[in-house]
Amino acid sequence: MEQLPILFEDQHYIAINKPSCVLVHKTPLEKDPEALFAVQMLEHQVGYKVYPLHRIDRPTTGVLLFGKSAKAASTIQAQFIDHSIKKYYLAILRGYLPKAHGMIDHPLAKDLEFVLQEAKTEYWTLKQCEIPFASTGRYPSSRYSLAKIYPHTGRMHQIRRHFAHLRHYIIGDTTHGDNRQNNFFSSQFQLENMLLHAWELTFFQPFSKESITIKADLPLHFLSIMREFNWPEKELSNHLV
Repeated sequence: MEQLPILFEDQHYIAINKPSCVLVHKTPLEKDPEALFAVQMLEHQVGYKVYPLHRIDRPTTGVLLFGKSAKAASTIQAQFIDHSIKKYYLAILRGYLPKAHGMIDHPLAKDLEFVLQEAKTEYWTLKQCEIPFASTGRYPSSRYSLAKIYPHTGRMHQIRRHFAHLRHYIIGDTTHGDNRQNNFFSSQFQLENMLLHAWELTFFQPFSKESITIKADLPLHFLSIMREFNWPEKELSNHLV
C-alpha cells in the first residue's frame, strides 16, 4: 500500500499531505472497490487508530490533520467550529481575477440543495499569465491566475463553487469547472488532476499550548503546470506568508 507523506506528528496529532484521488474516509456513496481512503491508509501505515479532524475533497491535495485518540480529536473540534483554525489553499484558475485581493461573499446551498448558508472566500492573486493557445476557440490566447485562498466558512465544495460563480473556474475541476478548459489541459499538458491544493494549516495545540503551522509541498502535477506557465516555485515564497 502507498505510503502517505507525514508532514507533522506529536503525541496527540498527525498530519499528512493527501494525494489526489484519495477520499478521507469510507462512505456509502463510494461504490468503487479500488477506492483509496486516507484513514485506512494511515492506520495501516502507523499501526494505530486515527481520527480525521476535517475533510478535503477527493481531488484536492494537501494538509489533512488527524487526532491520535478520541480525546485529542474532541479537544480540538471547537477550533474547527469557531473557525480559529486557519487553512490556506493554492489554486490555478481560468482568466485574470478581478482584484489583487478580494472577497467572494456569496451564499451557497447546503448540501447542494436549496437552503442557503452564508459563505465567504478571501483570495490573493499571486501570478498571472497569458499563453498563445486557444483553449476554448473563442480567443487566440488564454489567461490564467495563481491564487492563494482562505475560506472564512466551510461549506461543501465552497472554494470550487465560489470561483465557478465568478466564472474563474479551477482547472481540472470536473464537477464545478469548465470542461473545455479541462479538456484543453488534458490534451495540451496531459493534466488529469484538479489544481487545488490545501497548502497550509495553523492550529492551537490544546495540550502543549503551542501554535502549530503545517505546510504541504505542491504535488508534481501542480508544479508541472507552474513550470509551463513560467512561474518558478521559489518566487512564491515571497507571497506565501
